[in-house]
Amino acid sequence: MQNHHKICHTGLDDLPFIYQLFEHSILYQEKKGFPVWRDYDKGAIVKDIENKNQYKIIIDNTIAIVFSVAYSDKIIWRDLDKGNSIYLHRIVINPLFKGQKLFGAVVRWAIGHAREKGLSSIRMDTWAANPTIIQYYKSFGFETVENYTTPNSTELPVHNRNLSLTLLEYRGKAM
Repeated sequence: MQNHHKICHTGLDDLPFIYQLFEHSILYQEKKGFPVWRDYDKGAIVKDIENKNQYKIIIDNTIAIVFSVAYSDKIIWRDLDKGNSIYLHRIVINPLFKGQKLFGAVVRWAIGHAREKGLSSIRMDTWAANPTIIQYYKSFGFETVENYTTPNSTELPVHNRNLSLTLLEYRGKAM
């Protein structure tokens, strides 16, 4: 990434733009024929913001990407969640910044954040039916752990229920 960027928490005042990013992402994925978030849970996004678990990358005073973090994900990772990982969720890029590999900035930030918290890996999930995005994440050092279909649990945001996912983990040398 060549542009100077800043990573900081999102705020409730960012919500209208964040919702626009989600809507654009859904339309983009639909056009490509990939699975999309159906009825994404706006309440989960608000909760992430209120709990200081959603971040944004700012480039030239514009939100370029948003992502959420968690420190436990027992519903999706089940007995694999040992409390030693940071989990990346709801990564959405501003279409003006597509193709700039901003996910690399997210990974670098997550590596530093995991180190600060004494965590040993970065984990995430994505649609199992989207080999393009899986390969993209693998290009940043993530490896497939397993495929898993989520339960229809009220403990999950609506958009994460009954999904066939690929679980990915980063345990790079930089950790």
